[in-house]
Amino acid sequence: MRLPIVAGNWKMNTNIDQAVEIAQEMRGRLDKLEGVEKVLCPPFVSLSAVRKVISGSSIKLGAQNMHFEEKGAYTGEVSSLMLAGLCEYVILGHSERRQYFGESDEIVNKKVKAALKAGLKPILCVGERLEENEAGKTEEVVTRQIKGALAGVDYSESLVIAYEPVWAIGTGKAASGAQANDTIKLIRSALAKLYGGESAQNIRIQYGGSVTAANIGEFTSQPEIDGALVGGASLKAAEFLRIVDQTANAKR
Repeated sequence: MRLPIVAGNWKMNTNIDQAVEIAQEMRGRLDKLEGVEKVLCPPFVSLSAVRKVISGSSIKLGAQNMHFEEKGAYTGEVSSLMLAGLCEYVILGHSERRQYFGESDEIVNKKVKAALKAGLKPILCVGERLEENEAGKTEEVVTRQIKGALAGVDYSESLVIAYEPVWAIGTGKAASGAQANDTIKLIRSALAKLYGGESAQNIRIQYGGSVTAANIGEFTSQPEIDGALVGGASLKAAEFLRIVDQTANAKR
C-alpha cells in the first residue's frame, strides 16, 4: 500500500504573519490525522516561521521551487543547499513555472537531480494544456514530461509525481476522478518503462487541479490516485483539514 500524500501549495499568497496564523490553526488537528502524509508549502519567506509552528508534529514542510545550481550569481534564486535542512519536500515543474517562467523539461530535469542530490524529496508536476487535452495528446504530453524530467535520474522512493492538468488549475474545472485515474495509469506506465513495474507501483502519484473538500472523495476513491496537491483550498484551514481527513479515510 502506498501512503497517500496531501500537499498544500500556498503559491504567492500570505505574508509571514498570515502564514503562521494558518499553520497554527491547522497544526493540532492536522497532526492527529493518521494514514496520510501531510505537507505544507508556504512561500520561501515563510518557510522558517512555519517550520517553527509545525516543529515536533507529523506535518512536513515543502518549498514551492528551487534553482538547479547549488550557488552562484543568480540574483533572487534559492538553491537546494539553502533548502536542505529547512524543509523536506520541494515542488518542481509546476505548470505555472513552465508557463510564466519558461521552464522546460530539461530545466526541470536539472532541478530534480539537484533536489535528490541535496536530500530533498521532489514533487514533480506534469500535465497537459486544454488544447492538448482536446486534441487527444494527453498521453503524449505527460509521457514526454516524465521522460524528460527523469532522464538520467535513478529510481528513488523519495520521488512523488503530481498530475495537474493545466486546464484545471485555478479554474474551478477539475478533471473527473475517472479521467485523472486513467491519466495517472499512463504516467505509471511511463515510470515502469524507466524503472520497472514494481518500482513504478511504489511511486506515489497525486492529483492536482481545483481540488476542494467537495470533490476530493471522487479522486481518492480511485485506485491509482495517492492523494492531492491542493492549491487555493489549502489556504483555508478548515477545508484543507477536511481534504486530508477524507483522503486518510478513503485510503484506509
